Amino acid sequence: MTVVAGIGTGAPAGDGHRPAYLVFCDVDETLIDCKSMFEFLRFRLVRRYGEEGEERYRRIAGELRRLSAEGVPREGINRSYYRSYAGESAAEMTALGREWFSLASADPGFFIASTAAELDRHRAAGAEIVLVSGSFAPCLDPVAEQVGARYVLCTSPRVLGGRYTGEVTEPVIGEGKRAAVLRLLAEYPGVNPRDCYAYGDHPSDFPMLDCVGHPRGVGDAPAVREYLARRAEPVAVAAAASGCALACWSMGRDELSEACAGECALPLG
Repeated sequence: MTVVAGIGTGAPAGDGHRPAYLVFCDVDETLIDCKSMFEFLRFRLVRRYGEEGEERYRRIAGELRRLSAEGVPREGINRSYYRSYAGESAAEMTALGREWFSLASADPGFFIASTAAELDRHRAAGAEIVLVSGSFAPCLDPVAEQVGARYVLCTSPRVLGGRYTGEVTEPVIGEGKRAAVLRLLAEYPGVNPRDCYAYGDHPSDFPMLDCVGHPRGVGDAPAVREYLARRAEPVAVAAAASGCALACWSMGRDELSEACAGECALPLG
């Protein structure tokens, strides 16, 4: 995979390919049922240090949780996480990421089946899949290959002499997700953002969801449901009154699709 605009990996957008639309998908707890950054951190430390590695993991994870409890923004916590990789070989982390994915994905519950099925449906309709995450390429590239994603927009640790410096270029969290998505959309002037989709599970995904005409929620977080309800209101007022529109958005279906129309007893025409 090649670097795209310094924010992720994937085939260059200028290769003449034009998808029907783009689908942007958060990864942790949206596409996979875990937090890849933490699971990989534990895997790396335990693989290297054994029982001591588990203690190192608890110490680092505990510090990150403390920062969160003190109100440090997710972007700041993201930067703190990558400082623990200072001095690590980028090539070694790439190889270790594939080993972690091979073991983790053997669990039938690793992928959230409903989201994976939605991505399959979109690819069959001619869309390109784009993973958008604050995690990094060693964890995300194998996931992207598994689901057929063309791009990975992610946090990119700085590398000097083949090793991570502990710093990152730009956390792809919150507003960082919006910036990454808009930069990629600019590479496809023939694709209307209103035709594009985005999937997320957390308020930090809202800036990404704001960029597209079809936001989708995964899970049942109240804040996400409220956001989807606000976005759905002008789309299908009659269905919204009965609660069906919100349910259809939350399940990743179009309000006026055949399935949703059947549930809400709305005519398709």
